[in-house]
Amino acid sequence: MKTSTPQKTVRKPRADAQRNRERILEVAKQLFTRRGVEVSMDEIAKRSKIGPGTLYRHFPTRDDLLAAVYISEVEKLAKAQKKFSAELPPVEALQAWLLVFIDYIIAKKIIASALNAMTGGPSRVFQQTNRLMEDAANALASRAVATRDLRPDVDPMDMLRAIYGIASAGSTEDWPEKARRFVAILIQGSRP
Repeated sequence: MKTSTPQKTVRKPRADAQRNRERILEVAKQLFTRRGVEVSMDEIAKRSKIGPGTLYRHFPTRDDLLAAVYISEVEKLAKAQKKFSAELPPVEALQAWLLVFIDYIIAKKIIASALNAMTGGPSRVFQQTNRLMEDAANALASRAVATRDLRPDVDPMDMLRAIYGIASAGSTEDWPEKARRFVAILIQGSRP
Protein backbone atom coordinates (compact mmCIF):
# COMPACT_ATOMS: atom_id res chain seq x y z
CA MET A 1 0.00 0.00 0.00
CA LYS A 2 1.33 3.36 -1.07
CA THR A 3 1.27 6.18 1.42
CA SER A 4 1.16 9.73 0.29
CA THR A 5 3.43 12.29 1.81
CA PRO A 6 1.70 15.41 2.98
CA GLN A 7 2.41 18.40 0.80
CA LYS A 8 3.61 21.57 2.41
CA THR A 9 1.33 24.50 1.88
CA VAL A 10 2.94 27.78 1.05
CA ARG A 11 1.46 30.47 3.21
CA LYS A 12 1.07 34.00 2.02
CA PRO A 13 3.10 36.39 4.11
CA ARG A 14 1.21 38.21 6.82
CA ALA A 15 -0.02 41.65 5.80
CA ASP A 16 2.34 43.43 8.19
CA ALA A 17 5.30 41.37 6.96
CA GLN A 18 4.42 42.22 3.36
CA ARG A 19 4.14 45.93 4.23
CA ASN A 20 7.55 45.78 5.97
CA ARG A 21 9.10 44.14 2.92
CA GLU A 22 7.64 46.73 0.55
CA ARG A 23 8.74 49.60 2.80
CA ILE A 24 12.28 48.18 3.01
CA LEU A 25 12.47 47.91 -0.77
CA GLU A 26 11.23 51.47 -1.29
CA VAL A 27 13.57 52.95 1.32
CA ALA A 28 16.52 50.93 -0.02
CA LYS A 29 15.81 52.12 -3.56
CA GLN A 30 15.63 55.75 -2.42
CA LEU A 31 18.84 55.52 -0.41
CA PHE A 32 20.70 53.62 -3.12
CA THR A 33 19.57 56.23 -5.66
CA ARG A 34 20.65 59.18 -3.51
CA ARG A 35 23.78 57.84 -1.89
CA GLY A 36 24.90 54.72 -3.73
CA VAL A 37 24.70 51.06 -2.90
CA GLU A 38 27.12 51.23 0.03
CA VAL A 39 24.44 52.61 2.38
CA SER A 40 24.53 50.58 5.57
CA MET A 41 21.91 47.92 6.15
CA ASP A 42 21.36 49.40 9.63
CA GLU A 43 20.49 52.78 8.13
CA ILE A 44 18.04 51.12 5.74
CA ALA A 45 16.39 49.37 8.69
CA LYS A 46 16.25 52.60 10.72
CA ARG A 47 14.75 54.63 7.85
CA SER A 48 12.28 51.81 7.19
CA LYS A 49 11.20 52.08 10.86
CA ILE A 50 11.95 48.44 11.55
CA GLY A 51 14.55 46.59 13.56
CA PRO A 52 17.69 45.19 11.94
CA GLY A 53 16.43 41.66 12.66
CA THR A 54 13.36 42.28 10.52
CA LEU A 55 15.52 43.57 7.69
CA TYR A 56 17.84 40.56 7.83
CA ARG A 57 14.90 38.15 8.08
CA HIS A 58 13.63 39.50 4.75
CA PHE A 59 17.07 40.07 3.17
CA PRO A 60 19.90 38.09 4.80
CA THR A 61 22.61 39.80 2.72
CA ARG A 62 23.15 43.06 0.86
CA ASP A 63 23.16 41.04 -2.37
CA ASP A 64 19.70 39.71 -1.52
CA LEU A 65 18.44 43.25 -0.93
CA LEU A 66 20.01 44.61 -4.13
CA ALA A 67 18.55 41.76 -6.17
CA ALA A 68 15.13 42.30 -4.59
CA VAL A 69 15.20 46.05 -5.35
CA TYR A 70 16.08 45.31 -8.96
CA ILE A 71 13.44 42.57 -9.29
CA SER A 72 10.77 44.81 -7.72
CA GLU A 73 11.51 47.51 -10.32
CA VAL A 74 10.99 45.00 -13.14
CA GLU A 75 7.81 43.73 -11.45
CA LYS A 76 6.58 47.34 -11.43
CA LEU A 77 7.06 47.36 -15.21
CA ALA A 78 4.92 44.22 -15.54
CA LYS A 79 2.20 45.68 -13.30
CA ALA A 80 2.27 48.98 -15.19
CA GLN A 81 1.78 47.11 -18.47
CA LYS A 82 -1.38 45.46 -17.14
CA LYS A 83 -2.68 48.70 -15.66
CA PHE A 84 -2.02 50.78 -18.78
CA SER A 85 -3.44 48.09 -21.07
CA ALA A 86 -6.67 48.12 -19.06
CA GLU A 87 -6.98 51.90 -18.81
CA LEU A 88 -5.47 53.50 -21.92
CA PRO A 89 -5.76 53.20 -25.70
CA PRO A 90 -2.97 50.94 -27.07
CA VAL A 91 -0.47 53.51 -28.31
CA GLU A 92 -0.96 55.69 -25.20
CA ALA A 93 -0.45 52.61 -23.03
CA LEU A 94 2.83 51.87 -24.80
CA GLN A 95 4.01 55.46 -24.44
CA ALA A 96 3.11 55.58 -20.72
CA TRP A 97 4.91 52.28 -20.16
CA LEU A 98 8.04 53.48 -21.93
CA LEU A 99 8.13 56.42 -19.50
CA VAL A 100 7.99 53.97 -16.58
CA PHE A 101 10.81 52.05 -18.30
CA ILE A 102 12.97 55.18 -17.93
CA ASP A 103 12.39 55.09 -14.16
CA TYR A 104 13.49 51.45 -14.19
CA ILE A 105 16.70 52.44 -16.00
CA ILE A 106 17.41 55.10 -13.38
CA ALA A 107 17.27 52.45 -10.65
CA LYS A 108 19.25 49.95 -12.72
CA LYS A 109 22.06 52.43 -13.41
CA ILE A 110 22.48 52.97 -9.68
CA ILE A 111 22.69 49.31 -8.71
CA ALA A 112 24.18 47.78 -11.87
CA SER A 113 27.76 47.77 -10.62
CA ALA A 114 26.66 46.18 -7.35
CA LEU A 115 24.64 43.56 -9.23
CA ASN A 116 27.71 42.77 -11.33
CA ALA A 117 29.75 42.33 -8.13
CA MET A 118 27.23 39.92 -6.58
CA THR A 119 28.46 36.50 -5.63
CA GLY A 120 27.86 34.36 -8.70
CA GLY A 121 27.20 37.46 -10.85
CA PRO A 122 23.91 38.99 -11.87
CA SER A 123 22.80 36.25 -14.25
CA ARG A 124 20.26 34.67 -11.87
CA VAL A 125 18.64 38.07 -11.31
CA PHE A 126 18.60 38.92 -15.00
CA GLN A 127 17.20 35.50 -15.94
CA GLN A 128 14.32 36.11 -13.55
CA THR A 129 13.50 39.52 -14.97
CA ASN A 130 14.29 39.69 -18.68
CA ARG A 131 11.28 37.64 -19.69
CA LEU A 132 8.91 39.85 -17.63
CA MET A 133 10.20 42.98 -19.35
CA GLU A 134 10.12 41.49 -22.84
CA ASP A 135 6.61 40.11 -22.36
CA ALA A 136 5.30 43.48 -21.17
CA ALA A 137 6.85 45.38 -24.09
CA ASN A 138 5.63 42.82 -26.63
CA ALA A 139 2.08 42.79 -25.23
CA LEU A 140 1.81 46.58 -25.44
CA ALA A 141 3.28 46.80 -28.93
CA SER A 142 1.06 43.95 -30.19
CA ARG A 143 -2.04 45.80 -29.03
CA ALA A 144 -0.90 48.97 -30.79
CA VAL A 145 -0.11 47.05 -33.99
CA ALA A 146 -3.50 45.31 -33.88
CA THR A 147 -5.28 48.68 -33.77
CA ARG A 148 -3.00 49.99 -36.53
CA ASP A 149 -1.61 52.69 -34.25
CA LEU A 150 1.87 51.24 -34.73
CA ARG A 151 3.55 49.90 -37.85
CA PRO A 152 3.76 46.08 -37.89
CA ASP A 153 7.53 46.15 -38.46
CA VAL A 154 8.19 47.95 -35.16
CA ASP A 155 10.16 45.82 -32.72
CA PRO A 156 9.44 46.89 -29.14
CA MET A 157 12.82 45.59 -28.04
CA ASP A 158 14.43 48.07 -30.45
CA MET A 159 12.50 50.82 -28.68
CA LEU A 160 13.85 49.67 -25.32
CA ARG A 161 17.38 49.48 -26.71
CA ALA A 162 17.08 53.02 -28.13
CA ILE A 163 15.94 54.42 -24.78
CA TYR A 164 18.61 52.46 -22.97
CA GLY A 165 21.16 53.87 -25.43
CA ILE A 166 20.24 57.40 -24.42
CA ALA A 167 20.66 56.42 -20.77
CA SER A 168 24.03 54.81 -21.45
CA ALA A 169 25.34 57.68 -23.56
CA GLY A 170 23.87 60.34 -21.29
CA SER A 171 26.66 61.53 -19.06
CA THR A 172 24.69 64.51 -17.81
CA GLU A 173 22.11 64.41 -15.05
CA ASP A 174 19.35 65.53 -17.43
CA TRP A 175 19.43 62.32 -19.51
CA PRO A 176 16.06 61.16 -18.08
CA GLU A 177 14.35 64.29 -19.43
CA LYS A 178 16.00 63.78 -22.80
CA ALA A 179 14.88 60.14 -22.78
CA ARG A 180 11.30 61.17 -21.91
CA ARG A 181 11.24 63.56 -24.88
CA PHE A 182 12.68 60.81 -27.06
CA VAL A 183 9.79 58.49 -26.17
CA ALA A 184 7.38 60.85 -27.94
CA ILE A 185 9.71 60.88 -30.98
CA LEU A 186 9.91 57.08 -30.98
CA ILE A 187 6.14 56.72 -30.84
CA GLN A 188 5.59 59.31 -33.57
CA GLY A 189 8.20 57.69 -35.80
CA SER A 190 6.62 54.26 -35.30
CA ARG A 191 3.16 55.24 -36.45
CA PRO A 192 1.97 54.05 -39.88
